[in-house]
Amino acid sequence: MKITMVKKIMADGNPCKKCSEVLERLKTSGHIEQIDQILIATEGEAASEGALLADYYQVDKAPFFVVEEEGQEPKIYTAYFKLVKEVLSRQAA
Repeated sequence: MKITMVKKIMADGNPCKKCSEVLERLKTSGHIEQIDQILIATEGEAASEGALLADYYQVDKAPFFVVEEEGQEPKIYTAYFKLVKEVLSRQAA
């Protein structure tokens, strides 16, 4: 299983507030160890890695997570708690 987090950096260079909060929750809970990569979607830069992924999956919220499991279509999570319930808690068990 591969989990990618996409977080947003605002045009003024600051991280989006919600992205920072979710990243802190991941660290506090220990779930950050289950995140394989973190990509940045830079506001106003359509070519940034995170922005390209957001465009590909047609996601307009940040942060979001792409969960890839072998033999299955990637699953997108825009709600942190749903990701924890359905993926991270299951994976930790």
